[in-house]
Amino acid sequence: MMKTMEVNISIAEEFKGKVTRRWLRDIAEQVLKSEKTGTNVEMGVLITNQENIRTLNMTYRDLNEPTDVLSFYMIPESEQNDDMFIMPPDNVKHIGEVVISYPQARKQAEENKHTVKKEITVLLIHGVLHLLGYDHEEPADERKMKSREKAILDSVGDGY
Repeated sequence: MMKTMEVNISIAEEFKGKVTRRWLRDIAEQVLKSEKTGTNVEMGVLITNQENIRTLNMTYRDLNEPTDVLSFYMIPESEQNDDMFIMPPDNVKHIGEVVISYPQARKQAEENKHTVKKEITVLLIHGVLHLLGYDHEEPADERKMKSREKAILDSVGDGY
């Protein structure tokens, strides 16, 4: 039996009604499809506040400040973007979770003079690409990641 992509969405109570689960799921699925992950893949998305993301940033990155997006990947780095990935017993690639700060996205949307929805789209694309092994530590890697982000954002169209 063929499984489908599973994108689990959690939205903090204070942001319910500002974004929808269906819209977030659609964006995440478009990134996964564009990167040809196949259909047996599962991930999570959390929309949260500044305090929670600051705590996560401090705990996992030793940075005591809020940030816009964090990605927590479950695929070992050696297996990201690797066709030789060994499937777990449930035949689903559990790739990780993307955490987005809604207040930070709102702030950045104002700074960039576009909608909060577009900013969250940009952050979600960025976060999912991190789950799939992209990074921006080296200039060549950064160019590759930015190129994929732009291509996927363009393919989303006016969905934001």
